[in-house]
Amino acid sequence: MWNTWLTRTLNIDLPILGAPMGGRAGGELAGQVTAAGGLGMIGAARYATPPWLAEQAELVRAAAGPEAPFAFGLMTWSLDQDDALLDAVLAYSPKLISLSFGDPAPYVPRAKDAGAVVISQINSLEDLRVVEAAGVDAVVAQGGEAGGHTGRIATLPLLQEVVRATDLPVLAAGGIGTGAGLAAVLAAGAHGALLGTALLASPETVGPDYAIKVLLEAGSADTVYTDVFDKARHQPWPTRWFGRALTNDFTAQWHDGDGVAPSSGSEEEISGAYDGADPSVGVVYAGQAAGLVDSIRPAGEVVRTIAADAEQRLRAVAGVLS
Repeated sequence: MWNTWLTRTLNIDLPILGAPMGGRAGGELAGQVTAAGGLGMIGAARYATPPWLAEQAELVRAAAGPEAPFAFGLMTWSLDQDDALLDAVLAYSPKLISLSFGDPAPYVPRAKDAGAVVISQINSLEDLRVVEAAGVDAVVAQGGEAGGHTGRIATLPLLQEVVRATDLPVLAAGGIGTGAGLAAVLAAGAHGALLGTALLASPETVGPDYAIKVLLEAGSADTVYTDVFDKARHQPWPTRWFGRALTNDFTAQWHDGDGVAPSSGSEEEISGAYDGADPSVGVVYAGQAAGLVDSIRPAGEVVRTIAADAEQRLRAVAGVLS
């Protein structure tokens, strides 16, 4: 029986959240994570619409039951431009909302008034101070190993810094692909973990047809931290957050440097060369846990296996102490 802040607060069986991966985590994936005993988040990216949200809500209910809880992840910097999407997700009375990548202060009271637990993914101690002041309920130390948009500090150093620096409950994200990874972050002080890349070979994900095949062929060294796909698709992400994606012919041509400075190619040049339908060119955001994903498995099976293996490892580690 798991007993962490996350399981107690959300009344869930497992200390696992499905990461709100924009363009990949829809209602079917979220519902399967929830049905397995965790809580799946729908990635409500800036281009999400109310009809799309309604479709995803029905998929959650189909997978996890008519009373299944909802959880959504939103990009705070996008809400600063237009916060209508927040109102749209609050209409579903979600159990949890993730407000990440920016200052969530203008939106936390509205989410809490709707009854939601509010968390924020953070990538530095500076981010921690911002979201603490905003009044979030918990923080997610998201390391640079994570797929999609993330920071530059690795998960374990960041998690240790954050646990030491705050009284808020802390979750972990980035590079957690097995029960060993989940056990490690729990032992380091996290109250739970977000799974992202570990779920990307599940048939319940959405996205391009080639994405699963490309992921299964990738190793953990086959990722790059880059802004070229934001430029290619005219995504106005703040430049402090690049995205970790699988390498391909497109990154070989257009990504340069060490991922700290923006790529030198212009947005017009890069977007003109992009074809999202081409497997050698299109973006597949994934983290450094890619090498741990070697088969197509239902999301629920992945979640249950990781939780069971983590429990075994934690019980075994207890025997290290006499």
